[in-house]
Amino acid sequence: MKALIMSDSHGWTQEVLEIIQRHEHEIDAIFHCGDSELNSDSPELKSMNTVSGNCDFGSDFPNEITEDIKGYRFFVAHGHLLNVKMTEMNLLYKGKEVGAQIVCFGHTHIPVVLKEDGIIILNPGSIRLPRQWNVGTYAIVEAEDEQISVTFYSVDGTEQKELSKKFL
Repeated sequence: MKALIMSDSHGWTQEVLEIIQRHEHEIDAIFHCGDSELNSDSPELKSMNTVSGNCDFGSDFPNEITEDIKGYRFFVAHGHLLNVKMTEMNLLYKGKEVGAQIVCFGHTHIPVVLKEDGIIILNPGSIRLPRQWNVGTYAIVEAEDEQISVTFYSVDGTEQKELSKKFL
């Protein structure tokens, strides 16, 4: 299983398309963790599972998504409604509630991945407005034989090895 995760693109369209085109032949799913600032009928989002962020106006997207991809359950939310700037516990609880192995969120613009109580918690960072990292980032999650690896990339496709991690 391989999934592309991005967030907080804040109106960018060309960069979103370039990232998708770079990886579309190797992935099983794409998730956008909110603040795309695009409409649900935007061509850039047609192949994505997208949630609503605090900068997404209207009701085009759900606040949360739970999706099974090749035997792995994802829970995806932007995070503003789960208070992610204060704690990741609400994400963990929601992940447990829906039986997710992988929880993805945005909102903070800070790229991070960790494993807590058997659940991978991932923020791919922001491709447009990064915080606490010098370039915009997105991530690819790959799961095979009980191992989950998360690889972070800059918008231009350069691997960000310092952020990337593997979990058993």
